[in-house]
Amino acid sequence: MKTTRRELLKIMGRGACTVGSLPLVLKALGIIDNPVFADESYPEAKYYKKLSGKRVQCTLCPMEHVLANGERGPCRTRENHQGTLLTHAYNNPAIIKIDPMEKLPSTHFLPDTKTLTIATGGCNLHCLYCQNWQQSQSRPEDLKTIDLSAVEAVKQALGKEIKTIAFSYTEPFMFYEYAIEIAKKAKEKGMRIAIATGGYINEKPLLELCKHADIITVGLKAFTEECYEKLTERSLEHVLETIKTIKKGSLEKGKKKEKEKLPCLEITNLIVPTYNDKKKMIREMCQWIKKELGEDVPLHFGRFVPRYKLKNLPQAPLRSLEEAREIAFEEGIRFVYLSNVAPHDGNNTYCPKCKKAIIKRIGFKVLENNLKDGKCKFCDQKIPGVWK
Repeated sequence: MKTTRRELLKIMGRGACTVGSLPLVLKALGIIDNPVFADESYPEAKYYKKLSGKRVQCTLCPMEHVLANGERGPCRTRENHQGTLLTHAYNNPAIIKIDPMEKLPSTHFLPDTKTLTIATGGCNLHCLYCQNWQQSQSRPEDLKTIDLSAVEAVKQALGKEIKTIAFSYTEPFMFYEYAIEIAKKAKEKGMRIAIATGGYINEKPLLELCKHADIITVGLKAFTEECYEKLTERSLEHVLETIKTIKKGSLEKGKKKEKEKLPCLEITNLIVPTYNDKKKMIREMCQWIKKELGEDVPLHFGRFVPRYKLKNLPQAPLRSLEEAREIAFEEGIRFVYLSNVAPHDGNNTYCPKCKKAIIKRIGFKVLENNLKDGKCKFCDQKIPGVWK
């Protein structure tokens, strides 16, 4: 049987403030199997073209696959049903967690607050080291899930006094319609929306989602096309365009560029030994970030831990992360962090003027906050971010 909303609330209220991924929680409780959908009950997907012979072309991401009747895209979420593209990732999350905002990762957006984080099955990247591959590389209906509408997701978050809903763990753009619906309902209640993404999406749907998002963290996996393709089977070029679009927010309409509402932006780069840990690559990436995004976009270097198809590699050496952080500072990026390493000075936020620690952390936990009205309390330097 399915988990009811009341049961889910009870689960979420037990022990600390974290709910494990649903497959584990539900297995332990001995409840629910997959929700059952008839074909006609899946909602129609956004961003596709109808072609002859009941074929469709998905235009959500740069792959723009043409799908024959009954065929599903490599994202595992969008399928051609008799010439109509339907999304199978809707109202059926496989992961629901209560997380610290810092886990997104985000360090300049509402620090020391919680998110209700939601994910479905499916992803349009095939990262060799994916930590959530059981969900990201599966079809939504092949996972243990819960029937959770947008209205109920918002209700549950507010019931736990959580003011931000986050989409993470798998690729939010692949449960695009579900994310948009949740975001709209959340905004009606004055809530915030946070997104962690691989950034492989076309400009038009990206800008529509940006209207509803408050913070987007993009995983920049590497900084050469060759390395990017090895790690993800996708293209670096399109991810760079996504990052620039989030930062600058332009959409061509005839000869006119329209400015859209822009979310906050943070960048994360997981350091993977033998793949993207070359100093030259890291320096070129930092130079690009400084030039295209500016000195104030926070940059996170994450520590690789052997996972999925890269279990043969060692954990990234701490020194590799520290060298990457040093390079970023040398290239003029003012806010640089280390993730998956704690305790470490790289967990903290430092004032670029007086160099004092204004937010002290151990991992994702905030120990001390020395910001006052968005400024360093020691020297009155304004620190970019959303602090309340």
